[in-house]
Amino acid sequence: MTATPATQLVEKLGVHLDPELLVLSLTHRSFAHEAGGIPTNERLEFLGDTVLGLVVTEALYRRHPDLSEGELAKMRAATVSQRALAAIARELGLGEYLLLGKGELATGGREKDSILSDTLEALIGAVYLTHGLEPARDVVARLVEDTLSAAAGLGAGLDWKTSLQELASRLDLGVPEYRCEGEGPDHARVFTARIHLGGEVRGEGTGPSKKVAEQEAAEAAYRSLEQLVESVAASSPAGVARDRAGS
Repeated sequence: MTATPATQLVEKLGVHLDPELLVLSLTHRSFAHEAGGIPTNERLEFLGDTVLGLVVTEALYRRHPDLSEGELAKMRAATVSQRALAAIARELGLGEYLLLGKGELATGGREKDSILSDTLEALIGAVYLTHGLEPARDVVARLVEDTLSAAAGLGAGLDWKTSLQELASRLDLGVPEYRCEGEGPDHARVFTARIHLGGEVRGEGTGPSKKVAEQEAAEAAYRSLEQLVESVAASSPAGVARDRAGS
């Protein structure tokens, strides 16, 4: 017997799902609108987001007993970010199962980070409603394990905007100012963000959303400031003395 697409997705998740909840979790608002206003996956997404946050937060709390609340928050943000969840959704091949309207299909909706990440959260919500917390915890743990493990080694990359603000504060450069502009049609808009700091443009980034563009700009600015700090340190008397000692 040939497996249906829905059956294949359930097999990848490793748990049985209520059939109606499965369909609902895959129903994007664009499809629901074209189908006459049927329910969308947005309520399930809301629920799944909460379950995901709880499981990830508890896992980080138990794995890293010596980390501060702020460090744990950064690791959680990196683990449940839109980009991270979209990557997990792609590993599941989730895009091919989405129920999308004609407009979203025409503009590459099956590959959009925002749609993929939201649908993954909706699926988690469906797992929770079908089985309860403990089985949902197991599913989430399997899905995010690689991302969760990698978060421990990301350092400043856990949250470039926060890391940049902290570094700028240490350097007495003030608060980073983000200026973002969007270009292109609504269905394929590209945003460009520039960071003004200490009277200069310190970083620039682009992306399909303001959030992505600002994170890329923050990373560029952070690395720029890092190079500045290293350059100043190397040219200081102590840095010169170290260089001479090493030569």
